[in-house]
Formats: sequence, structure tokens, C-alpha cells
Amino acid sequence: AVQLPLFSCCVLGQDTSSSLPPASASGNVDVIKLLLEFGADANIAKHTGHLPIHRVAHRGYLQALQLLIPVTSMSEVNDSGMSPLHSAAAGGTHHLLDCLVQGYDANYMLHPWVRRSYDDERKSALFFAVSNNDLPSAKLLLESGAMANQDPIKCLQVALRLGNYELMDLLLRFGANVNYYCRVNTTHFPSALQYALKDEVVLRMLCNYGYDVERCFDCPYGNRSHVPDDYEGWSNTVIKDTMFCEVITVSWLKPFSGLVVRVLLDYRQWAEICQIQDNPRLLQHLCRLRIRQSMGRRRLRSPVFMSFLPLPKRLKDYVLFREYSQYGTEQHCGLT
Repeated sequence: AVQLPLFSCCVLGQDTSSSLPPASASGNVDVIKLLLEFGADANIAKHTGHLPIHRVAHRGYLQALQLLIPVTSMSEVNDSGMSPLHSAAAGGTHHLLDCLVQGYDANYMLHPWVRRSYDDERKSALFFAVSNNDLPSAKLLLESGAMANQDPIKCLQVALRLGNYELMDLLLRFGANVNYYCRVNTTHFPSALQYALKDEVVLRMLCNYGYDVERCFDCPYGNRSHVPDDYEGWSNTVIKDTMFCEVITVSWLKPFSGLVVRVLLDYRQWAEICQIQDNPRLLQHLCRLRIRQSMGRRRLRSPVFMSFLPLPKRLKDYVLFREYSQYGTEQHCGLT
């Protein structure tokens, strides 16, 4: 290691500003302090656009950061296209964020030319924290006023993909839009549900924060066939929104479809559903279901078997749900 007295002699007459970036990368407080005393400029960016303050923020050097904050120009930070908050969030150095949020805007967005280097075109420091699954950093940024819906790909979508319950709940509590729509794989219903079809915890969390259940049951087909007349064996979801009924009936989702629909019904008011819930089935009907279960479907479908069954016709008709048949009548099929 270079001794400071010897180093101070070396920097005399040299371009001290060029020595500041490597010194900031190392986080050596004594060297950085000495360079600043000899006139090093903390506002000269590298070819990447990063200032020394960005480097120490990314690497988590708190003492070095405290030296650079007073001598770093806000205009130079703006010209760099990114805030030290982005660097700290990207580096996962949440212990520095508490210091940075005092002087930098938590909603400062990356300049477009910086965003182009990211496929997701991220903008906010919050997105960096959420992408890193960094709950402490995300919490600090949100408590400092960061908005949760500023990025093209929503922070909530990233948290859902990560499966982090705490992160999801945190974002939702701070106003993340539960009814966002993804720009790819478009659906007629808000996109968040796609990550909750196998997870009741997430499903109820979304519904509790105002998920638009109505859109799930907004079906243009009604009681008609869901297979278009011109169907040729391929999906045209690229050019139209995918309906909830089309998604929930996919073969690999069938084991989960009942639970999903049941949960959604808890958050959706239909007059007919409410009437059924408010009027439990009679013991008479429960007995009918038990008889049908004991008989089995093959016997129920067999007219010959039913004709020899030693039960009154009225009871046979009841077991076969004849009261709902268009050929039956209430007075012949009902039981008293």
C-alpha cells in the first residue's frame, strides 16, 4: 500500500482529478480526502457517464460518500443521466440510501440514453431495488416518496415474478397498481392474476387491494361456444385480448380453476350467486346427491336399471332432476 506522505508528494503537479475515479472505486477515505484537498474535481465523469459519487454509492462506501456529496454538483449529476440513488439501489447498498434520500429525489428517472442499455427500459431507483429482491432498499425508497408505477414494466410485476410476499405487500401498501396491464401476452383482465393462479395467498392479496374481478367475468361469448366458427387450430391471441374463461380452461390449469373461481366469487357480487349463498341447500337435496353418488353415473344413465329400481316414480324423477326437465312439471316431479 502507498503511504500517504509519499502519495501526497506524487500527486503534486499531477492531474488529481484523473486519480479520483480509481480512488473512489477503492473507497479509500484518506486518499479521496487528500485528492480533494489537492484540488481534484469530483464532477468529472468517466466515458460511461459515471461520477465518483456513483462509484462509491454502488460499492457501499459510506464515509467516501459523505466526502463526495458536498463537492458533487447537482447539475453534473443531472447531466450524467442517473442519480446516486440508482447506483446504491443497483448495488444493494441500502445503508447508503438513508443518507442519499436526504439530498436526492427518490423519483429521479434515468435519462433515455441510459435506459437504452436495459432491455426492460427501467427508469426508477425503486425498480433496481425490486429487481434485486432487496426489501430494505425498496422500503426505504417508498417511505421517501418513491412512486411504484413509473416504470414500463411495473415493479409489482417483478415482485410477483420473484414470488416475494413481503415485497408484493409493501408495493401494494404504497400504491402499486394492482390492475396494471402487461404490454406482452395481453389479457382482457388485469395481468397480475397470471401470477396468482396457483397461489391462493397472492390471489387474495391482489383481491384485497382492489383487483378488478369484474373484468375476469366479462365474457363476449355468453352461453355460446367459446370456439370460434373459423377456428383453424391456432390461437389468435396476438391480435386480441385473451379472456379469463380461455385462460382458466387451459388443460394444465384445470386442477386450480375451481379454487381460483371460488376465491374470485368472494370478491364479486352476483344476485344469483348471493341468493344461493343466502339459501343453503335443503337436506332433501343433499340426500338426492348422496343417492346419486351411491348409484354411480352408469346406472343413472341406464333407463333399464332405473325401470327396475324399487322406488316410487316420483322419487326416481327427483333423483334424475326431472323437475328441471323441459318435459317435466313441478306437480309430477316435486316432493312434499
